Amino acid sequence: MSRKQFFSEWDIYNVIEGQKESVKKEVYSLDSNYLLNVSEEDLVAALVEKLKLDVPKLLDKQIYVYDSGEAKIDISRDPNRYFIDRTSPYYVTGNKTTISVPFEGDIDFFKIRPTTWSTGGNPNGEIVGNEIRLNYEQFEVNSDALKGQYEKAISDIKQRLEWLDNDVRVFNNSIEQIIRQHISERKSKLLASNNMIASLGLPVRKRDGVSETYALPVNRSKTRFEMPKTTSKAFVPEPILPNADYENILSITKNMVLVMEKSPKAFEQMDEEALRTHFLVQLNGQYEGSATGETFNNKGKTDILITEKGKNVFIGECKFWKGESVFLETIDQLLSYSSWRDTKTAILIFNRNKNFTDVLNTIENAVPKHTCYKRFIKKIDETTFQYIFHQPQDTNREMTITIMAFNVPSKS
Repeated sequence: MSRKQFFSEWDIYNVIEGQKESVKKEVYSLDSNYLLNVSEEDLVAALVEKLKLDVPKLLDKQIYVYDSGEAKIDISRDPNRYFIDRTSPYYVTGNKTTISVPFEGDIDFFKIRPTTWSTGGNPNGEIVGNEIRLNYEQFEVNSDALKGQYEKAISDIKQRLEWLDNDVRVFNNSIEQIIRQHISERKSKLLASNNMIASLGLPVRKRDGVSETYALPVNRSKTRFEMPKTTSKAFVPEPILPNADYENILSITKNMVLVMEKSPKAFEQMDEEALRTHFLVQLNGQYEGSATGETFNNKGKTDILITEKGKNVFIGECKFWKGESVFLETIDQLLSYSSWRDTKTAILIFNRNKNFTDVLNTIENAVPKHTCYKRFIKKIDETTFQYIFHQPQDTNREMTITIMAFNVPSKS
């Protein structure tokens, strides 16, 4: 890159507008089957990393002298300085020094003009790899003058990069939203083109006239398990539990624990199976299934399940706290039960005769150790944590795990 090319070829406004178009083209170039099957969160994260604008940063501590030594200098280029009047080249022996300034970031930004701009101060140098090489010639060796020259050049470059960084910050802060919008729009078009129905058709209805002792007092219409849609036979539609129902199930569960705290004598003798039965009673008191009248049922000793076509859509596991290893084994159980994409799950940890603060700290530290852990969603309250895991054989088949820890009455 020659001197005239530094920060002069392209306008940053046009670059940003062009990058917005690149985002759209990237999303619409994806294979439709891939788009419908891939984890959307993983896809968004990858596209953000790929398409965000990366303004270079100079690595000040790594600046070094690349080359220095005797050289022929064409002093006719600056006759006033050397008190000569010549139109043809006139060479004298002098000193040439090259200062190398390493950087990290997108090299093309050294061709882009920021919205804030000054015409002077362009450095004499070139870009080689990930370094700016600044060239200086001296008729008489003067280290102080040379230091002043390259420090000013570096300061000028930093200023322009700072202006560029300010220009792209708004775009980079909004790129995730832009990507999600294009993904949503394209998915909607793909799904509409095949006239896929909006739901599975399995009703999850609130029972009429039930007491809301154990549930939050919300007005809810009849709900359904929503059916993810596809335009390709290779993508198999699967039922999902809507987030609103999932959150309500969690709130019913939490309110049941509040009942335990208010009536400790009634629960202090109960084992896992007995405690699970109480949760089943309250959950089925609020929801009814389409056929049996019971949306929630049990399988084995500890599961609380919603099933559809023999597959588990919601899974709840009740466990007394027995340490980190047993806790991680419980996550393994959930993963083995999960078949659908986007299965919603919950682990209810009951703590008896243990330091509850230590239990909570162990839970938070243990979860990221699991090999199928993907990401943290949120901490709902001091004792409730929500995460995304993937199935052992497929990173795109994700499940939500909400871990709810409770202190329950003990015999002592």
